[in-house]
Amino acid sequence: MEHLKVSTAQRIVLESVTRLGSENITLERSLGRVLSENIHACRDLPPYDVSAMDGFAVRSSDLASSPVTLSIIEDIRAGDMPKQTVLPGQCSRIMTGAPVPAGADAVVPVEETQAVSTGTLSPNSLPRTGERDEVSLSESMFDAVQINHTVQSGNHVRPRGENMKLGELVLSSGTEITPGVIGVLATTKKSEMQVYRRPSVAILSTGDELEAMNAPVDPNKIPESNAYALMAQVQMLGIEPVLLGIARDDPVELEQYLLRGLDYDVLLVSGGTSVGVHDYVRPTIEKLNVTMKFWRVAMKPGHPLAFGVLKRSAQDALPPLLNPDETTSHLTKPSQNDSKVAGYLPLAGEGANDSLRELHVNAGTASDAFVFGLPGNPVSSMVCFEEFVAPALRAMMGHARLFRRTVTARLAHPVKIRPGRTEFIRVQLTQDETGYLASSTGTQSSGVLLLMARADGLLVMPAEGPALAAGEQVTVQLLDGMVFQDSAGFKE
Repeated sequence: MEHLKVSTAQRIVLESVTRLGSENITLERSLGRVLSENIHACRDLPPYDVSAMDGFAVRSSDLASSPVTLSIIEDIRAGDMPKQTVLPGQCSRIMTGAPVPAGADAVVPVEETQAVSTGTLSPNSLPRTGERDEVSLSESMFDAVQINHTVQSGNHVRPRGENMKLGELVLSSGTEITPGVIGVLATTKKSEMQVYRRPSVAILSTGDELEAMNAPVDPNKIPESNAYALMAQVQMLGIEPVLLGIARDDPVELEQYLLRGLDYDVLLVSGGTSVGVHDYVRPTIEKLNVTMKFWRVAMKPGHPLAFGVLKRSAQDALPPLLNPDETTSHLTKPSQNDSKVAGYLPLAGEGANDSLRELHVNAGTASDAFVFGLPGNPVSSMVCFEEFVAPALRAMMGHARLFRRTVTARLAHPVKIRPGRTEFIRVQLTQDETGYLASSTGTQSSGVLLLMARADGLLVMPAEGPALAAGEQVTVQLLDGMVFQDSAGFKE
């Protein structure tokens, strides 16, 4: 198979995955999810015309010839209902959020008025125009007010239904739930709502050379880091993945692990996807009826990337667990000694908590399973996740914005590339008065994970683009935060 362009491979992935079904969730746990139902207003809000300021509810027609002195007939606090109608020559003292009384059609802020003495206060103790006197407002220490200017009808009045009207569509299916959206959901009294399900994700590492986290240090082994970096990338999307462990370079054992991983919506396999004599992942996956869509992409790092789809029916769904330990009952577990050599990590369920068990039960569905064969080099694995896996997972969860946000930056130094592949260069960003400045984190070897940890983003170099000089503008894909955009945002 030829090496696909990055955009072509992204399109194939996104055309293959589908949004998952819905589930019910409480408001308190909904942040970051995507609505799968429309939300309508359950009332007019505000339910009546309310004051936008502390001040006086007036008839605007009374102020046509100013200055004018109006008698105060009532104090209206937020939460009170007016008891009197404002007649010519009258006004009501009103607080922010309180209902505007009948007869009044405008509010004059207290700062724009002057108290008029009732004879019980000395002139020197009266508040002047522009001064707020909370005590006199709240305790009715004066019963008249002077206003020196005209106002329009509706001045500082929030009309009934300004925020939302009864029955109005306020949130559409497909809306990502942000803090502001949660406020709207609370306003509509939605303590529970339907959202798109999060995919279940399993992560499998492969290779005799890998040393497990719980194994003693072996100078001839490589510490297994890919699964944990991928775990963190999945968690940043709001998903709790399951680590299946490390499969040795043995087709029989690999098949057992892959069978377990295919019970999940998405399986990420790190390593073994190249064309070496001991790279068994792709042929073993194909043996398990996974249709491979592609296995080479014209990118650096990460070109030995594979993607496949397992079509399955409702009959393929995993039966409910009787106890957590059954999650590994169909796998041949290494002995304690073997585990130190083979790099065995406990599978989900061995001493698993209820949340992991629930994830496993939900994994068996009638939806297709998707397999990503990621490169074994740690940087390549992480870059491929950002470009292909993250957009797929977000699409499955119902998000519209699938790709990491990009910004334009200036190069701090020249950059040379080898033509033929879209190159993702790890960079750090600084900012000055002219914008962002991008500097390489150092060597771009795909095995140097430390320089990925120091990167703010990935500078995207087009496959056929020329070398770039210092000061030229480039596109950088940001790696931090949870802001995504509609398209990939870079040229190949």
